[in-house]
Amino acid sequence: MSAVETEAAIGRWHDAVNSKDLTAALGTVTNPVVINGPKVAGPITDEGFVKWITRSGITLRPRSYHPITDRVIVVEQDAQWPADAEPTRLATLFRATGDQVSAALHFPALREALEFAYLYTELAATE
Repeated sequence: MSAVETEAAIGRWHDAVNSKDLTAALGTVTNPVVINGPKVAGPITDEGFVKWITRSGITLRPRSYHPITDRVIVVEQDAQWPADAEPTRLATLFRATGDQVSAALHFPALREALEFAYLYTELAATE
């Protein structure tokens, strides 16, 4: 797997989330997929991911990509929920497995996501 393939998987993930294409969303994530956010943390099923898209109503517009490894990329994003007048800047650490997103971990700031990503890769390297 290359960083280009990981970025493509993340792009499909964004497209499915932002268009609320629930059928496509099922194909963009592994089952289970690991996520975290204000209301959930840990592995959820692909069906749980689809429910999250519907429940949250979120749109996530990528602003910048920060490759960490071939499989891990941090993406700075503008997030907007239906009740928000303005988007909120946040960052997500994405991990891809094959052509699917296997983890999407949200952080309130790019720096925090990058620090965690580097720590994660160092930890994974010791397995």
